[in-house]
Amino acid sequence: MPRTFVWHRTKGPKKTEPNTLTEGQVQITQVRSGIGNTARMRATLEAIGLRHHQASVVKQDSPALRGMIKRVRHLITVTAVPAAKE
Repeated sequence: MPRTFVWHRTKGPKKTEPNTLTEGQVQITQVRSGIGNTARMRATLEAIGLRHHQASVVKQDSPALRGMIKRVRHLITVTAVPAAKE
């Protein structure tokens, strides 16, 4: 069977934006266990910083974090952190 997709390293964006952070922070709380899920989902939880059930972390919002949240959205809850008054 012929290959239908060939990845070329010369294709794609030449340069990515250096700072893609969005405004604000989010609090991520793990509400379901990673047991019984794929190793990829468990690794995503570890990358977010969630080590065990009911753990909670506060992270700077970014497109990369949003992608990780989307992958494990059934295991976590996400809430916005109010901005600190200066």
